[in-house]
Amino acid sequence: MRIMGLDFGSKTVGVAISDPLLITAQAKEIIRRDKENKLRKTLARIEELCVEYEVTEIVLGLPLHMNGDEGIRAQISREFAESLERRTGLPVTMMDERLTTVEADEIMMEVGIRRENRKEYVDMIAAQIILQDYLNNRKQS
Repeated sequence: MRIMGLDFGSKTVGVAISDPLLITAQAKEIIRRDKENKLRKTLARIEELCVEYEVTEIVLGLPLHMNGDEGIRAQISREFAESLERRTGLPVTMMDERLTTVEADEIMMEVGIRRENRKEYVDMIAAQIILQDYLNNRKQS
């Protein structure tokens, strides 16, 4: 049993997977999208990963405004969550992702990833942060 974390963007989807004990999140990959409104290949790859890692739940980042309001990106993410549930048959939990990109940038700076290379990893690390936050919140409840 594992949980998948996703950071859904307009051009990429960062993917992270939990360990079997649901303690830690590991960044896995970035799914690149050709067009923002084309999701078939993205959903197919996510489904493949769900089978490969025996995923039982998906956590999807919810991009809220800093004041907590939802904008168009949050609505698009909710629609993507519905598509994921239909495609995979798995429950999808939305997780506040405010400041995860900033946190991902800080982590990359700390480990010495050059600024010009950070864009390549940011979504995957953001997915890891989203999933780790979710796992930590589960342990506390």
